[in-house]
Amino acid sequence: MAQSPIAAESKASALRFKNKFRFMTWFALFIAALFTMPILNVVGSALTTESDIWDHLVETVLTDYLINTFLLAIGVAVLVSIIGTGTAWLVTMCRFPGHKIFEWALILPLAVPAYVMAYTYTDFLQVSGPLQGLIRDIFDVQFREYWFPEIRSLPGAILMLSLVLYPYVYMLSRAAFLEQSICALEVSRTLGCGPWGSFFRVALPLARPAIIAGTSLALMETLADFGTVSFFGVQTFTTGIMNAWTNMGDLPAARQLATYLLVFILTVFILEKVSRGNARYHHSTNRYQNLPGYQLKGFGNFWAVMACITPLFFGFILPALLLLDMSITLGDQQFGTKFIKLAFNSFTIALVTAVVAVSIAILLAYTNRMQPNILSKAASRIASMGYAVPGTVVAIGTLFPLAVLDNTIDAWMRDTFDISTGLLLTGSITALVFAYLVRFLAVSLNAVETGLGKIRPSMEDASRTLGHGPFKTLKHVHVPIMSGSILTAGLVVFVDVMKELPATLVMRPFNFDTLATQAYNLASDERLSESSTASLTIVLVGILPLILLTRAISKSRAGSSAQEM
Repeated sequence: MAQSPIAAESKASALRFKNKFRFMTWFALFIAALFTMPILNVVGSALTTESDIWDHLVETVLTDYLINTFLLAIGVAVLVSIIGTGTAWLVTMCRFPGHKIFEWALILPLAVPAYVMAYTYTDFLQVSGPLQGLIRDIFDVQFREYWFPEIRSLPGAILMLSLVLYPYVYMLSRAAFLEQSICALEVSRTLGCGPWGSFFRVALPLARPAIIAGTSLALMETLADFGTVSFFGVQTFTTGIMNAWTNMGDLPAARQLATYLLVFILTVFILEKVSRGNARYHHSTNRYQNLPGYQLKGFGNFWAVMACITPLFFGFILPALLLLDMSITLGDQQFGTKFIKLAFNSFTIALVTAVVAVSIAILLAYTNRMQPNILSKAASRIASMGYAVPGTVVAIGTLFPLAVLDNTIDAWMRDTFDISTGLLLTGSITALVFAYLVRFLAVSLNAVETGLGKIRPSMEDASRTLGHGPFKTLKHVHVPIMSGSILTAGLVVFVDVMKELPATLVMRPFNFDTLATQAYNLASDERLSESSTASLTIVLVGILPLILLTRAISKSRAGSSAQEM
């Protein structure tokens, strides 16, 4: 059948509308190349540069780095998957006292950086701390006359990281449970399955991809952690990288260790992919009703409340109370002018990074929408790889190219104008922001893509008929509609930058400290009470974005809008 003139003209108009945006594909490729530079630099330098102390590291500590990193990853993976999945199922599918409060409260530990958790519990559990002091008073014993677990150890690091990272699994698992069709759950009930039978036989297999994805995110953060393992004296790849660079002054050795860490991370990705195999889980219907809501009784209520309150209490409530008490009684004595400067530095660098990250994410996501070709899609995926790379690796990979560029510019200015420009980029705010962008662009890109994907293409058609081009459509149509997703993306990046420690320690300009570096420096000097002021501020800043994320998850179930009307 021949196409009508009106339809043909409409199709041609749509094609011209999208072609105006074609050059943005090259922008996406440029961003991808720029953001992969640190990773490629680390790997390339490790393969081509020889280290003076590499053989010594291999003979002495490399095995310890490998074993400790592996045990740390395994321990955290097991704990976060159990805590996150179990609590997500309870608050989603079961009815017990306080389940509505736990729905949003269980995500709060994500606001506490792992290194802040480590500082807080060390002060609370150490020999001179209040808990051991209370034990000695009650039982009338002296130090060494009783056994007490050592928190500054590998098991302690596993526990600290698990308490702050289980919300990754909780959020994704709960979203998966909310999206499940009631039909499959009803069938399990007709077959005699109770709440736990339905969980193990139906809901858990359906939510498996989300659980694995959440566990993978927790593992990425675990492998990227420096503050916790460094403070606890656990020798992992991240502490080895910093030690080789800062203490031994051997950058090639640091690059080689960073390459090993990248291989470790790649192995995690491969194992995650293999674990899924060819299995696929689909809903059997598009009908969504209210979820069953198993009413728990008796001891069921008690155990459900205990299962939810335990990670919340030890992961947020107790650390927050301890930090508040230390801040009021023995906080940072330089709280005044210096603290204001630290807070200003942290807020400024986090705000700048969030704005730039969201702007780049919008352009990349919109390019994929306007030019959905293999180049634009690959560029977005490559540009977001940095989230899986620890801050120490990003910092190492960023410094050398920037130093080469600075020296090139300085040499050219000396030869041409007899003027020395010095180091324009290395050790500057620009370099620090770039390192943050490499690390956290994926966070903003995922949120923006989700918001943009919910906008119907007919909105662009309507804008085109009014004479708007792609950029005007983006400004006047898409951005207002997905403002919630943009705000969420910006807030999450803001909080991530506030908490980021290793990249900040390495890349910050001279005499430029943030709340994160202040907390780390004071804690490293065993001034734990003084570090509480900066630590508490970081925690408080992280709460608002988490509340917004919880609200978004609650509205994620298909048909929820219809149910509320």
